[in-house]
Amino acid sequence: MENVLDKPISFLLFVVIGLLLRKKISAGDETNGLKSLILSIVLPATIFIALLKIKIDSNLILFPALALGLNLLLLAISPLLLLIIGIDENSPSGRSAKLLIPSLAPGLSCFPFILEFLGDGALANAAMADLGNKFFVLFLLYLLAVKWHYKKADTQKMPLKSRLKSLLLTLLYEPVNLFIFAALILVSFNISLDSLPNFLGSTLTRLSAIMTPLVLIFIGLAVKLKKKQFFEIFSLLILRAAFTLLLISAVVFTFNLVVKNDILVLIAFSLSACSFWPYAHISGIDFKEKNRAAHDKTFNANFAISILALSLPISVLLILGILTANTLFVSPSNLLFLSLVLFFMGIIYPVILKVRKSSFNHDKEQILEQNVNQ
Repeated sequence: MENVLDKPISFLLFVVIGLLLRKKISAGDETNGLKSLILSIVLPATIFIALLKIKIDSNLILFPALALGLNLLLLAISPLLLLIIGIDENSPSGRSAKLLIPSLAPGLSCFPFILEFLGDGALANAAMADLGNKFFVLFLLYLLAVKWHYKKADTQKMPLKSRLKSLLLTLLYEPVNLFIFAALILVSFNISLDSLPNFLGSTLTRLSAIMTPLVLIFIGLAVKLKKKQFFEIFSLLILRAAFTLLLISAVVFTFNLVVKNDILVLIAFSLSACSFWPYAHISGIDFKEKNRAAHDKTFNANFAISILALSLPISVLLILGILTANTLFVSPSNLLFLSLVLFFMGIIYPVILKVRKSSFNHDKEQILEQNVNQ
């Protein structure tokens, strides 16, 4: 058990390091400089290497399709989750949440546990499934973010030709996109990472190696959680987990899945923390809108980074608890029960808010009535 906890604890320690460094590193130019380093160099190198390492196994092609289906379902229910919490889905915070909630980061939150508890074969299945998730977070969520940005900027008044040109320039000016295009071209010619010159492959690999520490330290530096925001995001993430488990229980029951490892991989993968990639898209849009007032922006970058900060520990605890319980949650009925428990945990805060609001309105009406009578 000690070994399996090493990676998650080290990940959380990087966030703590970021929190401790806030006294040394200012929240302005220095933090933004770290973010630029991640988005412009480290992140592109990481995705470039990931794409060059892809080896499609036709026997496992179903896994990416299932992961993509899960992403799309989470995207579809995100407005409902926001409605329960009381966040306007068309507000900057609402759009940020809708971009992050359906994304998954299995490499940070579930791969170490799958390897330890379920073995190499299960990890291979999960890694294959992550291809579908990566397509979703890199391409589909990016297009969605750009679409919302253009809609907010009222570019519908622009001629179609101008809009297409603007979109093309946006795609080309993003370093991540340039690296993606380059990697896809190389892959189409069957050029892998090993085929590149040693100095280039070594440089890209070293850049990729610092990706996780830098991202987690940046989360610690950038996160600014207020009390209300903490409870909002906590409830949102718990409800996300509840709906995910409800979906998994329905899949297990409908398709009569009986292989323990397959069910546990499905659960662990689905409960992964939110991905950093949507935040990268949000940051790119936020930079273009730096001269706008906060309420007039497409996204709320602070809300997005706060979701990332809370998502990792919540996912790690849920995944570790379920895998430690072994076969307990393989049963659809037990999964359904856990889903209901999480659902009631998630609605505590919204219910308290509603009761307080109702009580406040009632007191206000009584005061008005007394004033009228007097």
